[in-house]
Amino acid sequence: MSDINKVVLAYSGGLDTSIILKWLQDVYQCEVVTFTADLGQREEIEPARAKAQAMGIKEIYIEDVREEFARDFVFPMFRANTIYEGEYLLGTSIARPLIAKRLIEIANETGAKAISHGATGKGNDQVRFELGAYALRPDIQIIAPWREWDLTSRQSLLDYAEKHGIPVEMKHGKTSPYSMDANLLHISYEGRVLEDPWAEPEEAMWRWSVSPENAPDVATYIELTYQQGDIVAIDGVACSPATVMEQLNKIAGANGIGRLDIVENRYVGMKSRGCYETPAGTVMLKAHRAIESLTLDREVAHLKDELMPRYASLIYNGYWWSPEREMLQTMINASQANVNGKVRLKLYKGNVIVVGRESSTDSLFDESIATFEEDAGAYNQKDAAGFIKLNALRMRIAAAKRLK
Repeated sequence: MSDINKVVLAYSGGLDTSIILKWLQDVYQCEVVTFTADLGQREEIEPARAKAQAMGIKEIYIEDVREEFARDFVFPMFRANTIYEGEYLLGTSIARPLIAKRLIEIANETGAKAISHGATGKGNDQVRFELGAYALRPDIQIIAPWREWDLTSRQSLLDYAEKHGIPVEMKHGKTSPYSMDANLLHISYEGRVLEDPWAEPEEAMWRWSVSPENAPDVATYIELTYQQGDIVAIDGVACSPATVMEQLNKIAGANGIGRLDIVENRYVGMKSRGCYETPAGTVMLKAHRAIESLTLDREVAHLKDELMPRYASLIYNGYWWSPEREMLQTMINASQANVNGKVRLKLYKGNVIVVGRESSTDSLFDESIATFEEDAGAYNQKDAAGFIKLNALRMRIAAAKRLK
């Protein structure tokens, strides 16, 4: 422990990381640098500065990384139509590589030999933080207090805080039954009452969306403009990536869109029940597939769909900075060159309904060929007979053998 002169801590200012800060000072007797990221979690992060200062921290990093998060992590992920195990839009997973990146960058700036995080030894986040850190700086030392200390419950953390005079403001009250994580893409809920997969979440739990039952009785229509696979405007108004997500969260959440209740398979081996609100992401996935349906070649689209589960697993399991993810990203980005145009959506009581899509320059849809009306010779229907017979040849041969 004595060789660690300084450690960079991913610090929220909440219960866990406030205790970790003090624990690092006492156990490792090293200088602590704090890093607090504004990822769009809708909570004031400046109080973390005062808390860190009160505990003697001299180097405090508090940064607004919303645009970088949306532009360099969320948008590239959505170009692949990424979804884990058929449902999860990876809201927590995709934020971790950015935090890991900044932890390493700050460690390099401040001369720290180690980084620290508040992820538990049961979860995925420890893997995501640490795989990212090692990929970016192989000699970094990592301190994961939950794998070292003997504080094994929330009450033991509170007792530690009281013993050491650590001021801890309970963000949601001492009786809050949920462990929550939020950023521009989603807010998650885990723990306590949700650990019973049969128990229905209480309506009061949800924070970003109204229930579909209480959503407006009149549908909301929106138009999204795409350039090379990314949304660049809403209803004709140009938006930055972070602004796109902020606006879609508000619009979709108001229409009861984005709620999810799943049991997922964690990388460490256990199953975990979690609830998520992902209003913007739910809209983005539906709309992106709609514009791709016009502009992507059939085999390119199908190949993307085949590779997507692998890409999703890489992100979920913490391999954002791996060479295989970067290789897949290069292919995905190349596929988006002609994904340009507009998608019109109807949002109504929890539903995202595609009602129109167009691409004036890159559409592969040819009405003169697809029409059920007179096609003026654009397509010779007689050609289909030979096409079908050739594709049936192997089955005809096998059937003839059986009949003999």
